[in-house]
Amino acid sequence: MAAPMRMPLEEKKRAISRHSLQIDRRESVSVTGVIDVISFDEESVIGETEMGVVVIRGANLHVNRINLESGELAVSGEIDGVSYENPSGGARAKSLLGRLFK
Repeated sequence: MAAPMRMPLEEKKRAISRHSLQIDRRESVSVTGVIDVISFDEESVIGETEMGVVVIRGANLHVNRINLESGELAVSGEIDGVSYENPSGGARAKSLLGRLFK
């Protein structure tokens, strides 16, 4: 009997999760399809999703749950905005990270 083929972790994550984003009363955000969390603090949470880099901005932000195996992220606080950067990691994504870490 042949040994089962193992899928690389990154491919597995992409295969099992689908991206969605839900905001509840500007007090919490739930994101699925999360591949990695790049950074977080009380004013922003930056994550890489299957659809590109997502930036959650606000005040008193708290990361309540990070589960990269299932691709889930939950954030609470005062949500001011959510934006996406280009999934290809092109000039827009680089300029965003450059602006954030200046």
